Amino acid sequence: MTPTTTAAPAIQVRGLEKSYKDVHVLRGVDFEVEKGTIFGLLGSNGAGKTTAVKILSTLLKGDNGTATVNGFDVARQSDDVRRSISLTGQFAAVDEILSGRENLILVARLRHLKNPAGIADDLLARFSLTEAGGRKVGTYSGGMRRRLDIAMSLIGEPPVVFLDEPTTGLDPQARLEVWETVKRLAERGTTVLLTTQYLDEAEQLADRIAILHEGRIIANGTLDDLKKLLPPAKVEYVEKQPSLEDVFLAIVGPSASPETASPAPSKES
Repeated sequence: MTPTTTAAPAIQVRGLEKSYKDVHVLRGVDFEVEKGTIFGLLGSNGAGKTTAVKILSTLLKGDNGTATVNGFDVARQSDDVRRSISLTGQFAAVDEILSGRENLILVARLRHLKNPAGIADDLLARFSLTEAGGRKVGTYSGGMRRRLDIAMSLIGEPPVVFLDEPTTGLDPQARLEVWETVKRLAERGTTVLLTTQYLDEAEQLADRIAILHEGRIIANGTLDDLKKLLPPAKVEYVEKQPSLEDVFLAIVGPSASPETASPAPSKES
């Protein structure tokens, strides 16, 4: 019988530690991310999420422990790691003076790729930005900027993408747009490590969720796995009330946002 082989994880972290003087930010973090999945690193502000992402993306060196990304050691093979990843931070890194299309062409040229204009047009279509592609990014909504930012990060087709709190500061409709974008990334085989402090975001997107608290992973598993950590729920029959998000989307419609929704016409006396 031929032995079965297990594919190596896209990201593997073992005993990762990081301190700033007397402040211990990461205290022996362990987790793995399977290829083509969305892994949610959930935690409050200051839990160490961004520090972990910076180490995995070679922007910061860990004090102890090991980490590999796409099979490459982040400490010893940093150049190979950088060629394998893309990082989208908490704020969209786009040039507001350029158009969306020009932003994409610029990054494609910096990566020395052939046919940068064609790459830009393909990504504009993929992220539903074709009509806005010729406009200056300064006129874009928050959701459009974030989609463009993620599109820019995919130039060169990196197999691993880090999204560090990608919906921070976005309105409800823009958040939903980004969620759909992230889901499509995984459907196309991209591995996504998503950091967030929003419980609903991790619940909606992540195949697996790790909870980082005070520098340690205190829980790690699927949503169903994590739910089993709680005692059995007491069954009660109550009337479900709509959430504020339900009310907002029902009023403005699926394609509107607080910035674009038109005010109701006033009655003339």
